[in-house]
Amino acid sequence: MHQLTRYPVASPKRWFRRDSITDDGMAGLVLGVESVPDGLASGLLAGVNPVFGLYGYLFGMVGAALFTSTAFMAVQATGAMSIIVADVDLAGRDDPARSLFTLSIVTGIVMILAGLLKLGAFLRFVSNSVMTGFISAVGVNIILGQLDNFTGYAAAGSGRIARALDLVTHFWRIDVPSFTVGVVTIVLIVVLQRTFLGSLGLVVAVGVGSVVAAGFGLFDRDVALVADIADVPRSLPFLTLPVFGEMFGMIVPAASLAFVGLVQGAGVSAGFPNVDGTDSDVSQDFVGQGAGNVVAGLFQGMPVGGSMSASSLIAGAGAKTRTSLFFAGITMALVILLLADVVGYVAMPSLAALLIVVGFGTIKPSRVMSVARTGTVPLTVMAITFVLTLVIPLQYSVLVGVGISVLLFVVGQSSRLVTKRLVYHADGRVEETDPPATVPGGEVTVLQPYGALFFATARTLGEQLPDVTPDSRHAVVILRIRGTDDAGATVMDVVRGYAADLHAVDGRLAIVTDSDRVARQIRSVIGADLIGPHRIYRSTTFIGEASRRAFDDARTWIETREAPAGG
Repeated sequence: MHQLTRYPVASPKRWFRRDSITDDGMAGLVLGVESVPDGLASGLLAGVNPVFGLYGYLFGMVGAALFTSTAFMAVQATGAMSIIVADVDLAGRDDPARSLFTLSIVTGIVMILAGLLKLGAFLRFVSNSVMTGFISAVGVNIILGQLDNFTGYAAAGSGRIARALDLVTHFWRIDVPSFTVGVVTIVLIVVLQRTFLGSLGLVVAVGVGSVVAAGFGLFDRDVALVADIADVPRSLPFLTLPVFGEMFGMIVPAASLAFVGLVQGAGVSAGFPNVDGTDSDVSQDFVGQGAGNVVAGLFQGMPVGGSMSASSLIAGAGAKTRTSLFFAGITMALVILLLADVVGYVAMPSLAALLIVVGFGTIKPSRVMSVARTGTVPLTVMAITFVLTLVIPLQYSVLVGVGISVLLFVVGQSSRLVTKRLVYHADGRVEETDPPATVPGGEVTVLQPYGALFFATARTLGEQLPDVTPDSRHAVVILRIRGTDDAGATVMDVVRGYAADLHAVDGRLAIVTDSDRVARQIRSVIGADLIGPHRIYRSTTFIGEASRRAFDDARTWIETREAPAGG
């Protein structure tokens, strides 16, 4: 298969195909039109000027499409990323708007570095239970964060949960016109998405809801509009430089945004293989998402990442190449240039309704039940992550979730180490049994640890090794270390201590390993006085050959030590 050259702009020859230009154009039109209310809603969710969400969608999508290896990866602001932005204290800065753009650029830089350093491999440390708890809580946060706009009541409280409780206890203060517009929009979204309109039903629902809001305005029952909180210019934004002095202080929220964006983007990479047969490269997609953020930040957009919903939409609309993403960008640009006044009349409760539907869609009961059925530990981890995501800022809950995942991995691996004894029989068969409690004297004991050998499992290994007693005189223990490329200092300390115990009773420890690095570690850390070079056996392509050779050498050594006593 042909591969994209790593990290350059994707070849223009792969953007445009005459036989697919119509399909790409129609798919781009669908995504572009749908992205206008979606972009405004993302800005609203993030607590910033909704226009910045629109610009993030436009420039982030186009900028990323130049670099991603996954042709249908639509890079836009996602609900999870918008919630993180909302939890960053941008309003307290001297220039909140430029601080937002700076955050986008720093997020892009972090993503680009992650791609160049091939950090995609680290995503496997994030457990499904952590991500399920996090994404479910994000869905709840999205819903709670839009209740003010949906009901027209500015609830009091220091957090989303507190404001939701205030709304419940003061339900009579709900603004009926705003609430009506929101309910109408939700009903239309649910109904129209099941018709031939599909995703365009979102646009129609928001439009009808805004018309209903205008109707209330005729009776002096005004409903909040986008134009009430932001001016929608009839032009595309000019280049805006970041606040360089704030870039270092943006690293923590940028890292959290990058992590969420990259996790969601990795799902897009895996879920949408290229139709031309070329392979997707997760690391290159990281770079593409980073480029999209940098471009979005330079042109007044909020942070963006790989969007599963937008990618699904453009693929389902019949796109054939990444050209469809450029058509979507052109569509959005035309809406901004020609229909800015119309965008200003979009009702805020309609956008809130759209986000509430998105929030409910983010919560996957089937995934929650799947994790719950897996066991008590995954259920507990999911619950902890869910609660933390609700009560602390998301940029910190993301990092806590990563920490929980890594801790779970370490604990899980340390509890899975099992050591077995291999017994060689005269007929050539090898029997696997539990190791003896103590090392038998004058015998060869072959031990095979199963599981990861690293610092967290070192103590477990030491506990599972047979005890060395004075009766272990003239014994040889052969320790097979296979499938481990780097045992680490803690494991080497355990092995060195065990070798010293055997040496003290005139016994020996031999090592069989398939790793050059482990062999070097043994030679440099343990030393020739305890394990000489001739007692480090390198595995061959024939299974068991090195262990058999070590076993035969050990038997010969024992016979020479036992001979004087036997004579």
